[in-house]
Amino acid sequence: MAPIGPEFMGKTRHEHLGVPDQQAGVPQPPLELPPDPAQPTRPLPDPTTVQAGPVELRELIERRRSVRQYAPAPLNLAELGYLLWCTQGVRGVVPGQATFRTVPSAGARHAFETYVLANRVEALPAGIYRYVATRHELATVSVAPDAASAVTRACFGQAFVMDSAATFLWSAVAVRMTWRYGQRGYRYLHLDAGHVCQNLYLAAESIGCGVCAVAAFDDDALNAVLGLDGAEQFVVYLAAAGRKP
Repeated sequence: MAPIGPEFMGKTRHEHLGVPDQQAGVPQPPLELPPDPAQPTRPLPDPTTVQAGPVELRELIERRRSVRQYAPAPLNLAELGYLLWCTQGVRGVVPGQATFRTVPSAGARHAFETYVLANRVEALPAGIYRYVATRHELATVSVAPDAASAVTRACFGQAFVMDSAATFLWSAVAVRMTWRYGQRGYRYLHLDAGHVCQNLYLAAESIGCGVCAVAAFDDDALNAVLGLDGAEQFVVYLAAAGRKP
């Protein structure tokens, strides 16, 4: 098979992009997926209630490591909310136009939806949830008893996914990015994923937790677990988190 990496980079150069939907007058896609009205939502505590540090940024960067073993102690709901806010928290909204968040994104497009596999979070039944960033809430996706094992299988059996207190899964709603940038937007999705995950590493370090990013997964299997079509919305990256042993 011919290598596809160079082809992707070549065909997403500016000279091949044509007129993006924004310039063509196509209406902007929604800033966020709405929660399923048939599923319950749960408000998260204000992230400022979490005592992080005090620690210097340089020290956080120096201490950052990928951690694959976690203590059995759970996260509490405020800590989970703090980590979600640090990775996708909304600081301002221009209605119908943009959200301004705690991480950078090309053109403030913020194409990611954050899913959480909650394994050990106080006051939160084990299962899969989606972060409704504009409301700082969790929307229930699935509380099936095999949710953790299904996600772990899709990650080729990497056991620390199931052993984590919580695993963060970032899916891209591609049209949010391509509406402005066309096919080049697919490059930006992967850049944005790095911004998000690095924030998780540093935020987790500030509350005594460790993180391990995961890019090895079966795309079709993991998308199916989350109920994603794999074309218009698909998982790009995930990371396990938990208290350090």
